[in-house]
Amino acid sequence: MNYTLNQFQIFNKVVQLRSITKAAVELNLTQPAVSIQLKNFQDQFESPLVEIIGKKVYVTDFGLEVSERTEQILTQVQSISNLNKEKSKRLTGKLRIAVVSTGKYVMPYFLSDFLNENKEVTLLMDVNNGAGVIQSLENNEIDLALVSVLPKKGNFERLELLPNNLFLVGKNPINRKKKSEDFFDYSQFPFIYREKGSSTRQTMERFIEKKKIQPVKKLELTSNEAVKQAVLAGLGYSIMPEIGIRNELSSGLLHVVPAKGLPITTTWQLIWLKGKRHTSVSNSFLKHLMNEKDSIIEEHFKKK
Repeated sequence: MNYTLNQFQIFNKVVQLRSITKAAVELNLTQPAVSIQLKNFQDQFESPLVEIIGKKVYVTDFGLEVSERTEQILTQVQSISNLNKEKSKRLTGKLRIAVVSTGKYVMPYFLSDFLNENKEVTLLMDVNNGAGVIQSLENNEIDLALVSVLPKKGNFERLELLPNNLFLVGKNPINRKKKSEDFFDYSQFPFIYREKGSSTRQTMERFIEKKKIQPVKKLELTSNEAVKQAVLAGLGYSIMPEIGIRNELSSGLLHVVPAKGLPITTTWQLIWLKGKRHTSVSNSFLKHLMNEKDSIIEEHFKKK
């Protein structure tokens, strides 16, 4: 048995129209081509499928039974084809993103709608310090990276998302008498640092270098969350991204120290290797952000 889908289609059309000529027109084939395929199909059966008397086509009872089954097969084939088309329209695959540690307070809001709309996309998100994130990007282990400080070296493309404000904060409020007075004595108050390689650490060190100050280094911790807990415990002061301490500031558990040159403002941005060939998933995510980032910022990051 060497039945083909083409033979099924031709046979069913002949049965439907009771005419080889009309079947050829509808299938956009020549009449001889239809006749040949019909004969090849008929030769695989001992009983006749159709009888051609003059120019009329008569379908036998056996031919009708065969036609019912070939119609079912063609229906299933069309169903498979539709499923394939539907599947090709659905976005599937992995989205690989690395974010600097404070980015965990930012990235989920830019991901949520996209992931909810594309249920078959799997997110792999690594939280690391700035140096680790850039290393992953340069090794092409990830599609995109969320950073607040662009590396000095490297060839990257980027999509800016929103400002990142860093404040000097402590457990107890400190007020100054004059707005112009830079009263905060960095040499008297203990300072809590992030570890080397951290984007927050880099931002702090640039500020310290610019101000030409020498703060007392009290602690060095490996995450913004650890720094926050140390500041909450009254172990010292630190320059921290506002995004990670919004609740503590609004509840009065932490207080902004009004020092000159602060807040420091950097920019949260997604970056990727220049010339990178994006997967369909990462490309779709970037398009989603370009279209939706303003509404995401308005809903989740604008102060009410």
